[in-house]
Amino acid sequence: MKEKKIIYSREEMFKMNKKKLEERGVTLEDIALIAYKQQSKYNPDIELSTCLESVAKILTYRDIFHAVQLGIEIDILTEQGKLSQPMQDILAEDLGMFGIDELLGLSIASNYGVIGQTNFGDIDVNKPGIVGKLNKDGKGGKCHTFLDDIVGALAAAASTRVAQIQSEEVAEHDPNIKQLQMNLKQKK
Repeated sequence: MKEKKIIYSREEMFKMNKKKLEERGVTLEDIALIAYKQQSKYNPDIELSTCLESVAKILTYRDIFHAVQLGIEIDILTEQGKLSQPMQDILAEDLGMFGIDELLGLSIASNYGVIGQTNFGDIDVNKPGIVGKLNKDGKGGKCHTFLDDIVGALAAAASTRVAQIQSEEVAEHDPNIKQLQMNLKQKK
């Protein structure tokens, strides 16, 4: 009897997440574009490729892998009518008071702290880019109850990760920070 595989490498998780998202009509570029638009307000020098790199990195994390795979699977099962009542109708209608989809999104975004959660809230309310398209398409035969929040959360996490990386790079070149670091080393 063949052993079941339930633990995957980062590369395997990335590939499975990318494939599952693409099967549902979402590209990594779609997600990166939201992160880019969110971060370019604060850093006009940011590049889309930096955001795309962050999206790819985030899709290699185990907790993110589980959230993406589970959320999309629930949407698929809902489309197929395979859930019991009342959950079948609640998810098929994307009931606004359901909230578990947002909890999953917040869980993803919270990997990047309160700023990640705040960025997710902004995306969830304003529904930019692919998030808005998924939300709209989810009202007409498709089920994107979890997917739109997952995608928004991935964009929020990528946006926050990019901001953190940018802040670290600025800090590395700031003479005041360098002096502070030297002072701390001398005190040890």
